[in-house]
Amino acid sequence: MQAKPEYRDRDDAEVAVLDALADRREEGMTVFELRSRVDVDIDTLETALADLKEDGLIEAHQEDHRTVIVPEDGVVGPVDPDDDSFIGQIREKLPF
Repeated sequence: MQAKPEYRDRDDAEVAVLDALADRREEGMTVFELRSRVDVDIDTLETALADLKEDGLIEAHQEDHRTVIVPEDGVVGPVDPDDDSFIGQIREKLPF
């Protein structure tokens, strides 16, 4: 799974974070786990996480004495690159 198309026009680091979280959306990931999956420096990762949190796309919660980050409901889902439906065509044309 990946971040839904409407969230793919964000900064590359933010999209990479959302895509990484999409693979583990139920259990979430720690910052260290994200750091190993997203190929950016720690400052860029912190900025991406802050921006995603501010925009309400991720949430963080405490679990077993560690902070776990999960995507908000509706941010990730199946993405069909061959979506030629009417809605898919409209999405391609809109400047998200």
